[in-house]
Amino acid sequence: MAFPDSSTPLLPRGSTFVTPTLLWRSGAILATAGMIAGAFGSHALKRRPGITPEGLSAWGTASHYAIFNGLALFVLSMHPRFSTHKFAGPAIAGGGFVFSGSIMALVLWKMKFLGPITPLGGMAMIAGYITLAL
Repeated sequence: MAFPDSSTPLLPRGSTFVTPTLLWRSGAILATAGMIAGAFGSHALKRRPGITPEGLSAWGTASHYAIFNGLALFVLSMHPRFSTHKFAGPAIAGGGFVFSGSIMALVLWKMKFLGPITPLGGMAMIAGYITLAL
């Protein structure tokens, strides 16, 4: 087995890592997670001790972003050019999971170390959407 060097791409040439199916499924997972989180936030989260109005608002933001990014991935998976883009879809999906997931973990479990992680997810999402515009 040969070890990778600077001439070896991260993914083999002709790799089909990013596929329309991957984007569609990622969108389905993200949108579903957002809807479940929104329902949980509306019904069960507000009765939990220690949850503040600011926490409920942050939770709502996280669930909305998950749904919107999931829908965007659905649309992206059907685009003839961008459905196999190596950066845009994974950046939107990964950024959406990190952004929404870190906010939800902050609200639920007060994991303060995730505070600096949230903007990284947001920047990944933004980079993915900007890439689509270029």
